[in-house]
Amino acid sequence: MTKRTALPDRIGSVAELDRLLSEPSPALVEDIEALEGGLVVLGAGGKMGFTLAAMAHRAAEVAGLDLPVVAVSRFSDPVQREPFERLGIETIPCDLLDVDALERLPDLPNVVFMAGRKFGSVGNEPLTWAINTFLPGLVARRFRDARIVAFSTGNVYPFVPVDSSGADEDTPPAPVGEYAQSCLGRERIFQHFCLAQGTRAVLIRLNYAIDLRYGVLLDIARAVWAGEPIDLGMSYVNVIWQGDACDWALRAFGLCSVPAAVLNVTGPEIVSVRAVAERFGALFGRRPVFQGREQPDALLASSAKACRLFGSPRVPLERMIAWVADWVAHGGVTYAKPTRFSEREGRF
Repeated sequence: MTKRTALPDRIGSVAELDRLLSEPSPALVEDIEALEGGLVVLGAGGKMGFTLAAMAHRAAEVAGLDLPVVAVSRFSDPVQREPFERLGIETIPCDLLDVDALERLPDLPNVVFMAGRKFGSVGNEPLTWAINTFLPGLVARRFRDARIVAFSTGNVYPFVPVDSSGADEDTPPAPVGEYAQSCLGRERIFQHFCLAQGTRAVLIRLNYAIDLRYGVLLDIARAVWAGEPIDLGMSYVNVIWQGDACDWALRAFGLCSVPAAVLNVTGPEIVSVRAVAERFGALFGRRPVFQGREQPDALLASSAKACRLFGSPRVPLERMIAWVADWVAHGGVTYAKPTRFSEREGRF
């Protein structure tokens, strides 16, 4: 079995970060043969798309396989295509809502659906519903004979007590706000076409992937560094290293079924926002500033099923905190897009 490299003490550049994020696990290298025929990643221009596509490509290289990996997105800025193409990953610019363009995409047997809309939903709800709910139907019909790993979100769950283990895959959805409602709509549409067509799929309910350029830990760290108040309205969260999330998603092709399977993808801990802020404060030598009151419930999910299937995430919480702290202290580049994790009304 191929061994993974040891985790570094710090990550000093974007290139190093992208290499670490996209490093496949030995288990994925073994499983990659199951993607024979090729993989198409729809919505690959989002923040996780390159990590996932690059990871699949690298896993195939290590396994000695010629696996076509195709990245599809609007790619409105041609520069977005360069990282993919440097690795030899084919890129196809495409407006997925254009039915004719969707039909022209290569007919590959494995699909990762990553397209979605969250921020900017308030005030433009029709577009959010079109992307999150109408588009899945188009994709499910176009790729009816493929296996589909469709990214969803833990936002479809209700708030649960902070002293619980989090919502599991059998918890009935109760989404708060139109964004989360449209995400449940995405799941229902995929579920419908799975039953109607026999399309095999798995729905990935993701809670807060961590990339040093974006994520809940970055939001907290930057607030501590700048002396800005941290809202305790959502006092507990789940987080997972983005590389682990992508690794699990690619390995989840083996779960695709009719009816569609559901899998929570997040870290094993229920993470205290106050405790994480205080940890950053200790690392920075700065006292965190808090506002609001801690609530008895929060948006939390259990990853017990994924951990049973795939083992523990490679990157533990404390290592993520240390990396993020170093990144912030040294002025590492970010996407400058807050997660708004403390939002309790579902308005994004």
